[in-house]
Amino acid sequence: MNGRTAEEYFNLETLRTIIKQPLVATETEGRYDVLVNVTGGGFTGQAGAVRHGVARALLQADPDYRAVLKRAGFLTRDPRMKERKKYGLKGARRAPQFSKR
Repeated sequence: MNGRTAEEYFNLETLRTIIKQPLVATETEGRYDVLVNVTGGGFTGQAGAVRHGVARALLQADPDYRAVLKRAGFLTRDPRMKERKKYGLKGARRAPQFSKR
């Protein structure tokens, strides 16, 4: 992860487990060396992004893994994004303070 080991980059064991899930599901743990550059978001979001990337890389390595990875939900991208700011508002949904006078 960004030039460091997964143990150094992700302090929590749960995040390291999330990263390994596609390898465990396809029973390929220890067969591949994974080099990842990840930016943005928090540690949990980065772990999810790495999991998605590893799953897609495994799919390119062997298309037979598709059924296993799809069933586990590792090939589905998280669609949540920051909502854009709208005109007339202070943020995406935050309206200006109301004053009667």
